[in-house]
Amino acid sequence: MYKCCVFDLDGTLINSIKAIAYTTNLTLKKYGLGPVDEDHYKIFVGDGYKKLIERVLIYCGDKDLINYEDALITYTEYFKIHCMYEVRAYDGIKEMLDYLKLNNVKIAVLSNKPHDRTIDNIEGIFGTGYFDSISGEKDGVRRKPDPEGAINTAINLGLTPKECLYIGDTNTDMKTGIGAGMDVVGVTWGFRTREELEEYNPKYIIDTPNEIIDIIKNV
Repeated sequence: MYKCCVFDLDGTLINSIKAIAYTTNLTLKKYGLGPVDEDHYKIFVGDGYKKLIERVLIYCGDKDLINYEDALITYTEYFKIHCMYEVRAYDGIKEMLDYLKLNNVKIAVLSNKPHDRTIDNIEGIFGTGYFDSISGEKDGVRRKPDPEGAINTAINLGLTPKECLYIGDTNTDMKTGIGAGMDVVGVTWGFRTREELEEYNPKYIIDTPNEIIDIIKNV
């Protein structure tokens, strides 16, 4: 039986694309660029805010990244203010998480979003103290898809990777969980396609949060 579920945040537990798009478009506006529509942001996100800014600047024509360093500062300042803009948990997420907690399955979050904003999102949606472990992007810890964060999550909870189920919505997540030696669940309700997930042959691909309950019951 799995003793812990390690979740990606954006596109897995919460739909935050409007906050990301709104904040990034505000940033772009400062440099006379954009706006960029939400569907493009679903492709740009997943590898941390620095890569997001790099990708969106290049997409908007700043191929030499002239505005990159200043845009990082601007985005960080704006995101402190707007990180909860129209953010919500996906349907069925809270019920699924409550089931896991009731059945003594630990729940953890591992995100490439800056750690402080990860905390803001989680506490804003789920309250304080709800998760057993929360890890966003921090200095000194390699971000996903490096498996370090996932492995450390297991160790810090007194578990082995094989006792953990990793759940996410992007190729970055598939690489992370597989690299950590965890069984992996790809979710189709997030930012990427089923086809992208299938390329990495995760143990499970699911369409609703309730299917995580089925996995826990049947293993």
